[in-house]
Amino acid sequence: MHRIEFFRYSPADYWGIRVDDADLRLTVADATRGLREREADAMAAEPGGRMTAQERMDFLARRHGGMRQEDLGAPAAYFLGEHDPVFRCGTEDGTPVLGCSCGVWECGPLLARITVTADTVIWSRFRDPYRPEWGELPIGPYVFPRAAYETALAHPFRLARDPLPYPDPDPDPA
Repeated sequence: MHRIEFFRYSPADYWGIRVDDADLRLTVADATRGLREREADAMAAEPGGRMTAQERMDFLARRHGGMRQEDLGAPAAYFLGEHDPVFRCGTEDGTPVLGCSCGVWECGPLLARITVTADTVIWSRFRDPYRPEWGELPIGPYVFPRAAYETALAHPFRLARDPLPYPDPDPDPA
């Protein structure tokens, strides 16, 4: 079984997720790195498509953000797969578990199928609804003990800022 942690961070009261001590955003970045490399290469080949090193790093590694509290409504229901149909992306069967790094979940969500049983909560079939050619991403499935999952959901820990390290885009060379 896997372990999940929910956390909240400012400035916009986002909900983040760690699975087995790894930030889900980093897990997704690792799983999609090759696919995004090809996209970045294609973008760079277009007229005016140059990216700085920082822009390329952000494109590859910082595509997802947490979900805003205002979008979730009741997080306990939301992360158990009981949410408003507005969170469906087209006909996709899935729940956005991460939103876009811009703060608007619809811009670039990560979907997962959330299956709830009496004893477990399972996250599977991770995918990007705007890149159907990628298919199911090589993430999970994650099986969580339901009691521990619900406890983590009821008691997210609070952080003052996003816990991901963001390098200084213009480090002082001196």
